[in-house]
Amino acid sequence: MSTKEKEKVREFVRERYGNIAKTVNVIAGIGTSPSCCGQSSQPTETNLPASCCGGTDVTTGQISALMGYSKEDIISVPEGANMGLGCGNPVALASLKPGETVVDLGSGGGFDCFLAAKQVGARGHVIGVDMTPDMVTKARMNAEKIGSKNVEFRLGEIEHLPVADNSADIIMSNCVINLSPDKPSVYREAYRILKPAGRLAIADIVATAPLPQEVQKNLALVSACIGGAATMDDTVKMLEDAGFVEIKIQAKEESRKLISEWVSGESKNAGDYVVSAYIEAVKPSQT
Repeated sequence: MSTKEKEKVREFVRERYGNIAKTVNVIAGIGTSPSCCGQSSQPTETNLPASCCGGTDVTTGQISALMGYSKEDIISVPEGANMGLGCGNPVALASLKPGETVVDLGSGGGFDCFLAAKQVGARGHVIGVDMTPDMVTKARMNAEKIGSKNVEFRLGEIEHLPVADNSADIIMSNCVINLSPDKPSVYREAYRILKPAGRLAIADIVATAPLPQEVQKNLALVSACIGGAATMDDTVKMLEDAGFVEIKIQAKEESRKLISEWVSGESKNAGDYVVSAYIEAVKPSQT
């Protein structure tokens, strides 16, 4: 993919999620969310996907429960932080400890960041990074609502993280890396900012078979978390090339049926070649 093509993808995704940040109306997980990955009709550039895990009549609370969050998680975050944009629960995967520094790639309204902040405590620190100004503004406002002292949100691309070398204990991400047109750079940057023995805890959409060209080139499907999914083998290779070890990818087979409902038309069988998965990896203790 050329630099021009990559930037076209970024701009499309940035605009889409900027619109979501400005228009979504969610209250304590009750409202509906026009989130990343699902809809009931074939997406076009004017008919964008409505919800990551269902149609527009699915609430963000229901979406998050399907993704593995507890009722306590859902009601404990600031109003408007949970936008139903995920495809898993990386906070649970991360097994966070008090005092750790966490970086969330594509932090959106800050849902996972606020949950992580509770686990790392006052001695810990959580940094959310998002390339969409409206999302960063929304997340900062959410942090202000609860007077959060150990969470901050930074504007930046996940391929060029505004975070210092060797500074994070763990990196989380929830249904975001598939949106990147330059995934090798994302993993190289993750490796750079992690401390030795630091770890990845990622929920994402991955491909279990090569995606049809018409899916890969459909920007609406890319922004819907489907068209940009890398295969499992490619994901392992990118992580290995970046320097990671102890790589694990656990596919959530039960997500296939749900994913197939996200789109219809020629992509109605999306569950045949993409699946939600948990991705874990470790930066060696000696590098």
